Amino acid sequence: MTEQTTTEEQSAIESSNQELETPVSATTGLIEKPATFSDYSGPIAVIIIVLILDQWLKYWVKTHMFIGEERTLIGSWAKIHFIENNGIAFGGHLPGAMGKFFLTSFRIVAASAIFWYLMRLIQRGFSRGLIYAGALVFAGAAGNIIDSIFYGVWFKNINLYEGGWFFGQVVDMLYFPIIRGHFPSWVPMVGTHPFAFFRPVFNISDSSITAGILLIILFFRKSLKDL
Repeated sequence: MTEQTTTEEQSAIESSNQELETPVSATTGLIEKPATFSDYSGPIAVIIIVLILDQWLKYWVKTHMFIGEERTLIGSWAKIHFIENNGIAFGGHLPGAMGKFFLTSFRIVAASAIFWYLMRLIQRGFSRGLIYAGALVFAGAAGNIIDSIFYGVWFKNINLYEGGWFFGQVVDMLYFPIIRGHFPSWVPMVGTHPFAFFRPVFNISDSSITAGILLIILFFRKSLKDL
């Protein structure tokens, strides 16, 4: 009886010691363990899907439409409108060759930082929702980087700009002028001028970045403090 009790006590002590030795994240409160393939596979799948959809649509638009061409998707409020820009989301740009080079370089640095944080989130056991939101942001950044680095060379035979490595223009095409009208005459500067909402033309990468950031702000803002 004594020997059995002693054995049980030793087993309990060993089990307790193992629990004490198991690292626990001070930030997430979860038991830390090496990330497995399944931890990475979901976010990687999200990134791949976004990149495939983004690049497929851009390729189709580049090879089937001309700059400024517009095609209707649904009624008068959902359209494909082909434009190109130097790479700021929703049609923005920086002027000049140096502006374009700076923007492409900045994108690469920013995307590298996002990827590092994404790996950190996975390794530290943060919530899957936050990880997938981060994957959306990275995928969108990577999608527009592909345009900036490669499109100036890949499509040099059909581009309307000089191009070259790192000087490709980002393809935008999604246009949703849901509300159209005119500014009231009493509005300074723009009175009686036409307006449309939503006016900017964007692409799937822009949508992916926006969706990821909104998810983080709305649902995972507190988790950012634990990074």
